[in-house]
Amino acid sequence: MTESHASSTSAEPGEPGSASGLSVLDHPGFPGPAAGPAEEQADPAGAGDGRPAAAGEPAPDDGRSAPPAGLQDRLAGRLSDFTSLHEHTERLARARGLDATVDALLASGTALLGANRALLVTAAPGGGPGRPIGHGLDRASLGSLETVPADQSPVARLLRERDRPDQLECRDLAHDPAVGARLRELAASLGLGGCYGLPLATEEDGPLAAALWFYDEPAGPTERQRELAHRYCEVAAPLLAKQLDAEKVRRTTEALRRGLLPDRLPRPTGLRLAARLVPAGLDHSAGSDWYDAIPLPDGTVGLTVGSVSGDGPGAGPGSAPGAAAAMGRVRAALRAYAVLEGEDPVSVLGDLELLLKTTEPTRSATAVYAWVEPEDRRITLAGAGHCPPVLVTRHGAEFVETSLSAPLGMLSCWEAPGVELTADRGDTLLLYTEGLARRCGPTLHAGQANLRRAAADAPRDVRIDPDRLCAHLLAVCPDPAAGAATDDLMLLAARFE
Repeated sequence: MTESHASSTSAEPGEPGSASGLSVLDHPGFPGPAAGPAEEQADPAGAGDGRPAAAGEPAPDDGRSAPPAGLQDRLAGRLSDFTSLHEHTERLARARGLDATVDALLASGTALLGANRALLVTAAPGGGPGRPIGHGLDRASLGSLETVPADQSPVARLLRERDRPDQLECRDLAHDPAVGARLRELAASLGLGGCYGLPLATEEDGPLAAALWFYDEPAGPTERQRELAHRYCEVAAPLLAKQLDAEKVRRTTEALRRGLLPDRLPRPTGLRLAARLVPAGLDHSAGSDWYDAIPLPDGTVGLTVGSVSGDGPGAGPGSAPGAAAAMGRVRAALRAYAVLEGEDPVSVLGDLELLLKTTEPTRSATAVYAWVEPEDRRITLAGAGHCPPVLVTRHGAEFVETSLSAPLGMLSCWEAPGVELTADRGDTLLLYTEGLARRCGPTLHAGQANLRRAAADAPRDVRIDPDRLCAHLLAVCPDPAAGAATDDLMLLAARFE
C-alpha cells in the first residue's frame, strides 16, 4: 500500500483514475455558473437594424447559437451531480443524533461512490481508532477488521494528526502486494474487492473519523464519483463534529446522573434486592427518578423510589439536567432522614416535604418510602402522590394501597397515614416509578394494572429471583413510543428469603 500527497492521475473526468494501490489525488472544484448570453454584435453587413429577416433570407448570426451537444451533456451531468449532492446533504442535515448522522453519512457515501459496503471509525479521545460502525457489515466482519495491525490499517492512516492523506484507494485489496498480509487475508474471506477511503476532519477539531467504502469486486470510483464524495465529506465533517460533541456531553451527563444513584445494592440478611434503571434522554425528559436501599444501624432497611420534576411553571423537556441535580440533593437528604427516623415513613416524607419547600420551591416530587424488618418480614410504608407498590406472592400479585395524597411540595402541608403489612417468606415487594407504569399501558391506571398482571403471571423460576423478575417486567411491558420516552423507568425489587 502506497501513499502520495501529490496528484498523479491523468484520467479524464468521469473515467476511472489511473492510480494503482493506495494513492492521494487532487480534485478540481465544481465549475462556476455558466456564462450569460453574449451581447448582440453588430451585423458585419450593417443589417442589424432589428427588422425581421425576409422570407427565404437567412437569419443574421447574433452570436447566440445553441451550445455544442458535448457541452450540453457536460452541463447536464454537472446539474445532476449538484442535485444528487444536495439531496444527500439535506438527508444528512435532517439526521438527529450521532447514530443517525453516521448511518446517513455511510449510506450516502455508498450511493455517491457506487460502493457496496462501508466502515466508519471515530477517533478515540487519546488519538487512534475508536469504535467501528458498519454499513452492510455485520458484527463479525467489524470485529475481524479491528484485528488489522495499525501499521497496515487504512483507518489509522486517515486518522493521523500529521501527514494525513486526502484519500486512499486500492482497487484490489485481496491481491495488491502493497496491502498488508492481514488485510489481504480478510479481504479474501469477507469478499472485499476495491476500497476507497476519506478522512473526516475539520481545522478546529483535527481528525474526527475515517470512512472506508468497499466494492464487492476489484474496482474503484470514477474521478467524478471521487469529486462528489470529497464535496460531501467537506459538508459532513462539521456536522459530525457537532454530533460527536453532543454525544460527549450526553454521555458525561448520563454518567454524572447515574453517579447520583447507588452503584451497588446492600445485601442484608433475609432480603435479596435488585433494581433496574432506564433513564429517558435528557432532551426529552422533564424530570429525574431515584431509587435507594439504605441499610440502617439496627439491621433494618429503608427502601425508596421517587421522582423530582419541575423547573418552575411551564417546565418541560430539556429541564431534566436541573431536575437530576435536584434529585441528587433530595435523595441525599432522604438518606439522612432515614437514618434518623427510618422506622416512621410518614416522618421521613414529612421532613422531605419541608426540605423541598425550603430549598427547592419551584419543584415537586413523588415518593414512596418503606421501612423493612427482614427478620420479621414486616413492612411499614407511606407514599406521596406515588404509584402503589406491588406485593408478589405465590398466589399472585396485589397492590399495597397507600392512602391518596398529593406529591411533595404541592400543598401547604403534607401528611398521610402509613401502611403496615407482613410478608411471607418468598414474597417480593416491587417499588416502581410512574415511567414504568406508563410504559406498560395507554394510561397510568391501565399501565399499573398491566404491570401487576405481568408480575402475577411471571413463571415461578422468574418470580423467585428478583433480578430476573425486574428483567421480565421490562421485557413484557413494551414501550409504545420507543426512542422518545419522556419518563425514566425505575424498578426496585425486594424478596424475603
